[in-house]
Amino acid sequence: MTKRYLFLFLFGLIATLAKAQVTDTTLLNKLGDFDIANLNNDSYDALIIGESILPDTAKIPQKSRIIFFAKLAKDYDDTEQDDKATYYYEKVSVAEPDYYVAQRALGYLYNEQAEDIQLKLYLTAKDGPAYKKLFDDYAKAARKALPHLEKAQACDPDDDTLDLIKTLYMNLHDEAGLNSLQGRLHDLGQKCVDVLEDK
Repeated sequence: MTKRYLFLFLFGLIATLAKAQVTDTTLLNKLGDFDIANLNNDSYDALIIGESILPDTAKIPQKSRIIFFAKLAKDYDDTEQDDKATYYYEKVSVAEPDYYVAQRALGYLYNEQAEDIQLKLYLTAKDGPAYKKLFDDYAKAARKALPHLEKAQACDPDDDTLDLIKTLYMNLHDEAGLNSLQGRLHDLGQKCVDVLEDK
């Protein structure tokens, strides 16, 4: 049974790569190895292979390149390389703004930055000059997280994500943002992409 699934996966991979019109055989082999490492949930191996592909991404058609970046971002995310994960998730979200999987990942990555600042806020006197600067930094990180979290929530409702969105608005003392949330979620949910395709 496993051999059958492996055959079907490899057949699908070859068909996908052929459709992607990658003519460089070495690059084609690396892309196949990258996909197999990801299929095996081996993020470290996938990263080694993925990073060797990066110099040649211009040879990969645009749609296939975005799929590659999405997988690479997840590998960086899985190995806690947040800056690199954010960089590639941003590339994906710019190219495919309705792909809510990348939006959710970005929202949580930006929220982690906000939480790090929030911890410093708790240790800082509210009447001191450092508090205002820290709060401004917190607000900037939280506001960066919110649009991504909202898109993800609109497309794939989740109680934890909704609670986080509400908490961020409350922490920002933004009643207007909180009160208009349901309308925004409705509008954002009109167009959602859950799987990237190379067509």
